[in-house]
Amino acid sequence: MRRIAVVAVIGLALAGCAQSRRDYGAVGGAVVGGGTGAVVGGLATRSVGGAVAGGVIGAAAGSIVGASVAYRGRCYVRLASGRLRRVPCYY
Repeated sequence: MRRIAVVAVIGLALAGCAQSRRDYGAVGGAVVGGGTGAVVGGLATRSVGGAVAGGVIGAAAGSIVGASVAYRGRCYVRLASGRLRRVPCYY
């Protein structure tokens, strides 16, 4: 259980390094997925190895899902002609 707490604290510390909403989504998903996976893996197998495996798998899956559902929004730039052009958002 102590290892799970250490992984959660490290994940939260890394959340401060995120640059964009997609990064925040990935880190948040990894923290939630890792914690949930560790709990479910530990309860299902009743072993530390199962908790670690569940935590790793859950963190990977949570990171992918968190990054993919992050709000992308609509960003526009004004061209020299005065028209608006839609561009990808990187914030």
